[in-house]
Amino acid sequence: MTVDSPAVRTLTRAEWEPLAAAHASSADTLTAGRRERASRGERHAIEDFLYEYYSTKPAQLARWHPGVGIALEAADAHAGWRFYRTDDGLTRMDVDAFMEARGGMVDYVAALLARTAGRPASFGCFGLHEWAMVYRMDEDDRRHPLPLRLGASGTDAVVESHPIRCSHFDAFRFFTPEAAPLNELQPTRESVPAMEQPGCLHGNMDLYKWAMKLAPAVPSAVTLDAFRLALDVRQVDMQASPYDVSSYGLEPIAIETPVGKREYVERQREFSERGGVLRERLLGAISALRAAATA
Repeated sequence: MTVDSPAVRTLTRAEWEPLAAAHASSADTLTAGRRERASRGERHAIEDFLYEYYSTKPAQLARWHPGVGIALEAADAHAGWRFYRTDDGLTRMDVDAFMEARGGMVDYVAALLARTAGRPASFGCFGLHEWAMVYRMDEDDRRHPLPLRLGASGTDAVVESHPIRCSHFDAFRFFTPEAAPLNELQPTRESVPAMEQPGCLHGNMDLYKWAMKLAPAVPSAVTLDAFRLALDVRQVDMQASPYDVSSYGLEPIAIETPVGKREYVERQREFSERGGVLRERLLGAISALRAAATA
């Protein structure tokens, strides 16, 4: 590796190509199920959410981005990707073009992540957002073609017997009309930066979304870790939901019971810790991006 300025490192092809190949291999392993199902026209009610809701594809995750301040020798593929530039045979991220196109988004995400990181985590929701999404709903209107573990009346009874305190707007907006007034909080799109908190499963799952939106400024190692967290969160989210996920070989987290509540909170705390580390890594990438933009 050579250094051509205090702010830019140059990697030869022999140095960066193994890194890109290792990343692509890891991404392919994580997305193998999705790609195999797509070839057969099959769907997975749990995992496919990450691709469909976040509008991302396995091929996007497999692309390796070194991040800001890394120049690559003989990087023909990168040279053809958006937000890259090539000068004198060296290809690196085009910071100016990225900030011109997405500077407003960068500012929003930076403020959201920083404000979220500065709040105490709350662990008292017990995943009831998924229950509120099917409260008093006809079977044909449910989001997933899975049976309800407690049946319709049993599911409604859980909603009616528990306080609901969902702070995440993108979960709250899918509450049924009958469930929405039962939520102690009434989040809106505008209130997201003021209400997001680090214990929220969906907020931690969204770190993958922000990593993808900030590409190629975010190193791919961060994005891959965010995807791993999102996969784990999504599984627990559905295990704790009213749906019967036994057809996927998963045990339920029965949040309507004291044991289930304890298990949910334990997993929630684990995700909060992992999310906190990722949040700091994303903020670090944004700081590097801003520093390069003003250099």
